[in-house]
Amino acid sequence: MNNIVTVRSCKEYDFQKVYQLISDIYQTCKGPELKNKKVLIKPNVLSDDLPEKCISTHPVVFEAMIRFLQDNGATIVAGDSPAVHLRGFRPVKSGLSQVCEKTGITWIDFTTKPSNLTLRNGKIRIASVINEVDLIVSLPKLKNHDLVYFTGALKNTLGLVPGFAKAKQHAVHQNKESFSRFLVDLNEAVTPHFFLMDGIIGMEGHGPGQGTPFRTEVLLGSVNPLALDIIASTIAGYNPNDIPTNRTGLERGIWLKSADEINYNGPVLNSLIRKDFKRIHVTGDTNISLKFLKDRIRFLRKFERRPVFIHGNCAGCKKCIKICPRNAITMDRDIKNYVVLTDRKCIRCFCCSEVCKFDAVKIKVKVFGT
Repeated sequence: MNNIVTVRSCKEYDFQKVYQLISDIYQTCKGPELKNKKVLIKPNVLSDDLPEKCISTHPVVFEAMIRFLQDNGATIVAGDSPAVHLRGFRPVKSGLSQVCEKTGITWIDFTTKPSNLTLRNGKIRIASVINEVDLIVSLPKLKNHDLVYFTGALKNTLGLVPGFAKAKQHAVHQNKESFSRFLVDLNEAVTPHFFLMDGIIGMEGHGPGQGTPFRTEVLLGSVNPLALDIIASTIAGYNPNDIPTNRTGLERGIWLKSADEINYNGPVLNSLIRKDFKRIHVTGDTNISLKFLKDRIRFLRKFERRPVFIHGNCAGCKKCIKICPRNAITMDRDIKNYVVLTDRKCIRCFCCSEVCKFDAVKIKVKVFGT
């Protein structure tokens, strides 16, 4: 594995332009040989929403990557597992399903006969298609993430885990540091062979599902997920060492031991940094005494960022209830579309915010009320 990260400026979702840039990026990054290879393309589909919401990999990027791989002799299948994954899922609203039909490739249902994958600590269920392909190409979206601040190449691999098994990991790993270690464990066990990040229009604010589109105007590629995430989070205006997946990855020394080892190819990096990008406020657990008190004095939890429900926006779809790994969310028995959070059960994983399509869940500090 090399440490090359290639970044190219791209302002629009124009198919021909995106195709040309993907070809350039792939060759510059020394992507793996494609001829006669079976390749799984894994986009980022948190939920099936319209492309302009920037929740998922854009269909133009998806199609351009498919065409590039096909033109270089590869056979393609595609798939992903959204946050709320029901059997038979197809990404229709996001336009990815139509691209599959147009390009003649199969969309794989990851819930069908998943297999076991051994991690550094324990096992996890994973899409069995990973054992049936030669290569995996991952297409993450450049977005914020309320829990781990930034979601990129390392986070996108979680979509290989089908169904609600993803949300269950939040119950096992109940803070951003533990969850980030799990994500690095997962990527150690199954590392995609190439990553192309859709950063033409990214997501600022409360990502990965409730944020706002932001023109970051870049496509980024690498065979090295950690190197890619370090460069991408830098472009988003973060200190890459503040991103817990970056920090854990560097500590492990698997893909990189230092950011200085990255071989960057692209415009002057400082010229790409989006200083006006609305980032997630970075907090830490460096004060051991304060953390001890928060763990034991329930009222102090009220001063943490937590889910706050906007009842007037709630449509009663109950997706937040289905995905909550600790059963901390219920519907009021008497008031229609009124969600109740049991705060002592909430582990601040923010999965409820990820899946809400109605802007009914905000992540913020609210000392009183639900």
